[in-house]
Amino acid sequence: MKETAARNGIFYGWFIVAAGAFALFMSMGARNGFGVFVVPMTDDLGWSRTEISAAIAVGILVNGLSQPFLGRLYDRFGGRSVISLSLLVLGLSTILITFTSDFGLNFAPAISLPFLEINLSASLLFLILIYGLVMSTASSGVSLVTVHAVLAKWFVRRRGVVLSLCTAGTSLGGLILTPFAASLIIWTHWRVAWLVLGAMVLILALPLVGLLMRDKPEDMGEIPDGRGRETQPRAIFTMAWKVVWSFIQLIALPLVAAIWLVAFITRDKKDFVANPASTAPLESDSWKDSFRSPPIWQLSGAYFVCGVTTLIISTHYVPFAIDLGISPAVAAMAFGMMQGLNAVGVMVVGIHSDKFSRKNMLGTIYFIRFFAYVMLVTPSILSSLLGVGIPPSVGIWTFAYFAGMSWIATPPLTSSLTADIYGTRNLGTLGGFTTFAHQIGGSLSVIVAGVLYDVTGTYVIPFALAGLTLLGATIASYSVKERKFSIRYQRTQPAPSATPIAQGAND
Repeated sequence: MKETAARNGIFYGWFIVAAGAFALFMSMGARNGFGVFVVPMTDDLGWSRTEISAAIAVGILVNGLSQPFLGRLYDRFGGRSVISLSLLVLGLSTILITFTSDFGLNFAPAISLPFLEINLSASLLFLILIYGLVMSTASSGVSLVTVHAVLAKWFVRRRGVVLSLCTAGTSLGGLILTPFAASLIIWTHWRVAWLVLGAMVLILALPLVGLLMRDKPEDMGEIPDGRGRETQPRAIFTMAWKVVWSFIQLIALPLVAAIWLVAFITRDKKDFVANPASTAPLESDSWKDSFRSPPIWQLSGAYFVCGVTTLIISTHYVPFAIDLGISPAVAAMAFGMMQGLNAVGVMVVGIHSDKFSRKNMLGTIYFIRFFAYVMLVTPSILSSLLGVGIPPSVGIWTFAYFAGMSWIATPPLTSSLTADIYGTRNLGTLGGFTTFAHQIGGSLSVIVAGVLYDVTGTYVIPFALAGLTLLGATIASYSVKERKFSIRYQRTQPAPSATPIAQGAND
């Protein structure tokens, strides 16, 4: 492969992008589509929304707790080993969900708390074990943390667009695999859908990653960005790409307009240094030193809200639409469209993030998502309070459009900012921490939404509360001092006496 790539003038980093994108396509596509399984599994196994939400919340929490651990394993053993082993366990555990049942056991100890009643049946405990523990831990190794950490070593100058390209794999996974799983459920059974998804991970994703993935450019005799020769895909695709890019910008016109408007208001301009410093301003031998400076906390706090506002939708958006009278197939189609628009949004943001301030773009994305939530709950609120009859499909599809463009746009921006500010030496660990915050937020939102649904009979209240948290994420993102801490604005390395805590004190 090395000789072929060199002969064709293709930088091997693009093969890493392809392998990483497909791994995320399978991993995230399978996990993020759980919402289409909620109604058939609860109907078949006799669970309440709170109970299945608890199992999903455990999975999200475990996924978050294991992110820093998997990040450390990546820093020690490399991405190829960690991602390959994780895909193996992920595929097997996905298949095991097929066998969820009570196994003839009739015990169901209950957990009773104020507004919370969970009967721990054998089937629910099995789902918690397989999905909540095994599958969720494995998916931490096939996540944006590990894949982005690998790509950050292969690309420097075009890091933003490359991370966005790879992240689009998660979007395509939702676009294709979620409706695919919903169709399998309708045509066959939810057990068959889990079986097929697991088999696809083992047969397709695992061999591809094992064949193509390499941990660093030096493993293939390359240097970052393939400097000194062509780093873009072959020139014959240039014209086709221009056409596709024009179409993408047309679809995402509100997002593009918002990006340029914020750039105009903030007088943002492309004034990055041509030859940035080789070491990021806050890069340190110890990952612990990073937590003595503000940016990691600002990014993690905003990413916590990202988890709150995305994972609640992954679990409860389709059931919410079904409760409003929309058919399961159409609800899955709306969710799939949302995931497909992720690819559009992440491409727009990725390319523009190499031109403008990344923290401003991150704040803009969170505000657009806030607007999407307003549109989602407004028809239900107007109907219940004022008797205004707005078709529920208006909120469902409007949310799918605006939330879709903002959903996966935040991970590459967060990863790029983290790498720009703290370097790549401990990026796996730092990425694991920010993702841990993301998953904590997601686990809380999923279980709270399930409880509030069983109490109130609607998802309007939890969705409205989740939307309000996005205002905090917007403020946290805009407040990051990117020009002071990002390597993109540093001509030389910081003075040795400038410690992270001293730099933070000067904010």
